Amino acid sequence: MNIKLGQADAMRNAKKVIAEVSAEFEKETGRKYSFFEEYKMEDAEYVVVCMNSTAGTAKYAADKLRENGLKAGVVKLRMFRPFPGEELAKALSKAKAIAVLDKADGLNAIGGPLFTDVTSAMYTENVKVPTVNYIYGIGGRDTKSDDIEKVFEDLKEVANSEKVENPYRYLGLRRE
Repeated sequence: MNIKLGQADAMRNAKKVIAEVSAEFEKETGRKYSFFEEYKMEDAEYVVVCMNSTAGTAKYAADKLRENGLKAGVVKLRMFRPFPGEELAKALSKAKAIAVLDKADGLNAIGGPLFTDVTSAMYTENVKVPTVNYIYGIGGRDTKSDDIEKVFEDLKEVANSEKVENPYRYLGLRRE
């Protein structure tokens, strides 16, 4: 028990250390790296949360949809552990609907690892925004901007219904 408590304390302290190192890096280079990157989040109503290279595709889809009037935004996590729950929940608090993209399935019948951490953080911070999960890209399956555009379109329906019928979804399935 004491070892686990020590690990938990170290993870909580790591956020502070990461923020300090990031501030030093910014001072030296002029480049800022936060726990996550917010893209067009100032007025975003529909938000995709993702990690890694998928963020580039999501940003492209958001730009395309914004040309048609959809207020799409993207949050790209740069750090998964320790999880920036409080900060992320605050960033997502003004959205009408959120989709979390997971490139791994949680095998728990409720969502992938990123989804469960995001929704847990939102619950802990009392942020109530309808949120769905999409499992995608498993086995190297391509995820195209059209796929992510569909996710944003689905978020409009989620926001309009104000409830989530099926939060656990798959993106890019081949159906015969």
